[in-house]
Amino acid sequence: MRPNRVSLVMSWLAMLLMGLAGLFGACGVSAASAAEAPIELRQGTVTTTVDGVTRTEPVELSYHWDRQHNGRPGTASFDLPFTLEAEPETPWGIFIPRVGNVFEVQLNDALLQTYGDMKRNNDADYAKAPIYVPVPGKLLRKGDNLLQIRLHADTARLAGLSQVVVGPAASVRNELFESANAWRFTGSVLLMAFSLIVGGIALALWLTQLDVDANGMPRRVAIYFWAALAEFFWAVRMADGLVAEPPLSWGLWGVLMAACYAGWAAASMMFVYHLAGWANERRHRWVRWPVAGVVVGTVLFSALSLQRDEPAWFTAWLAVELVFVAAFVGAFALATLRHPNDDRLLMAGAALVTVAFAARDWLVVRLSDAYGETTWVRYSSVFFGAVLLLIVLRRFRAAAVQARGSVAALAERVAQRERELAATYAELEAAAQVQARTHERERILREMHDGVGSHISSAIRQLQSGQSSSGDLLRTLRDSLDQLKLQIDSIHLPPGDVGALLAAARYRLEPRLASSGIEFEWAVDEVEPVEGLDAHGMRQLQFLLFESISNVLRHAEATVLRFEAGMKGKTVQLRVIDNGKGFDTTRVMPRSLAERSGAIGARLTVESRPGRTVVQLEFD
Repeated sequence: MRPNRVSLVMSWLAMLLMGLAGLFGACGVSAASAAEAPIELRQGTVTTTVDGVTRTEPVELSYHWDRQHNGRPGTASFDLPFTLEAEPETPWGIFIPRVGNVFEVQLNDALLQTYGDMKRNNDADYAKAPIYVPVPGKLLRKGDNLLQIRLHADTARLAGLSQVVVGPAASVRNELFESANAWRFTGSVLLMAFSLIVGGIALALWLTQLDVDANGMPRRVAIYFWAALAEFFWAVRMADGLVAEPPLSWGLWGVLMAACYAGWAAASMMFVYHLAGWANERRHRWVRWPVAGVVVGTVLFSALSLQRDEPAWFTAWLAVELVFVAAFVGAFALATLRHPNDDRLLMAGAALVTVAFAARDWLVVRLSDAYGETTWVRYSSVFFGAVLLLIVLRRFRAAAVQARGSVAALAERVAQRERELAATYAELEAAAQVQARTHERERILREMHDGVGSHISSAIRQLQSGQSSSGDLLRTLRDSLDQLKLQIDSIHLPPGDVGALLAAARYRLEPRLASSGIEFEWAVDEVEPVEGLDAHGMRQLQFLLFESISNVLRHAEATVLRFEAGMKGKTVQLRVIDNGKGFDTTRVMPRSLAERSGAIGARLTVESRPGRTVVQLEFD
């Protein structure tokens, strides 16, 4: 039952690659004195009990339980004798790279340590981490000594016993044990943490980043999801190396760990599936089913293997799974060679290395007689995870750059559209100004036609008839001139400013009143602007006042004309009062005054009797 030499060589090569600390430790051991040098225990006897049958035979470590007993559960007691030339002067310890599942250690019939309950099946598993057992002083003696290790092995749990090293604590603990523990236990912690970080980054990107499908609908980026799932599965798988006493029984826990291993492989293949662009090709969509079959088959065969106590079922399924994964990776590598890019080349390299390490682990851990070997896939997963993280971040960066480019292009289009709108608005504004000037000209011409033009026409008719006196003709021409001046003044009047309008009317009409022998009285207080009285309304009010004064000049025979304006509460009140002969308001009511006041929303009141006529306007 000699161990596989190739496996031993690979094991020692792995130990050499563990780091400078291990190398220096090895040098320290070789330099120790013969009496204090570590002793590697390989040979002894073993007593096994499997299915009620007890056998005792010589043994040469390492001892792979599943290979020796086809995975059947049982117990074993190893007697490992060694001889010391002198009683040790320094503390000693025992280093066991791997032993399990549960066991106890005795030295010279003294119990040193117990790991787990030897009477319980499928309970704890202490074969996941290296063991160091300190040796109490004076327990070792000069001459013959006997180290006894009794273990209880469960089905398909990689139980057994590796070579054992006994020696000074300074060499055994500080160099051999610490180095092995760093690679197996601390390494598992770091690998789990790394996978959680990578998975967390990928999951955050999957939750926050959206892509657009062929139909223009937003969707999450699948490659981020599979990256996150793969790393989370692997983190759980690495956590198994830290849990000596799992929360579930070995049957359920073993199936769960196998499912996590298969889930990592399947999610990684789906990541590659999307990276290669196969998800967009109908002819490659069938690949998703065998990938799902990897997980389903692993769960079924691991459960079958544990139920029947026959690890060979699971070993055979792992071979089938390995062949499929290798074919998948090979197809991806060939596709990468045909259409290479940086992401695909990196992933193809990582995938090929991982498949090669997985094949090595299957041959060494599942088939060879060597025991105590560490799986290499756990270390290649770092390279795989780093490549996966790099690709995810590169994809995110490319998407961010594209998004920034899209935003910049959109901003440029918006700016262009704004410039076009500004140009269009400027054209419309210019057209509006031209139209406003045209309307203003038309208004002035219309008002001149209706006002000044009508007065001049009246003057012409008076001259043609020969019946009008020179005084009547002069008044008509003066009305025409005053109205023209008021029209010019109306252009500059602010909307709603009644006070300014009254001041302009006084300026234009007071000289005429004086020339007509009429005394003008001004009783105008400050008034508030009238809301809603725009430029057109201001002109209507101006003409209304002008017509009231013109009527006084033509018909009233008055000697006094009075302007009154003020506020009555919130109402603006305007009054034109004369002391002329008056008229009968029931029979004569100036029609134009009523029309103009109605047009501007003012209330018109006319009172007249001999000696007093009042025209009143009110605005709310």
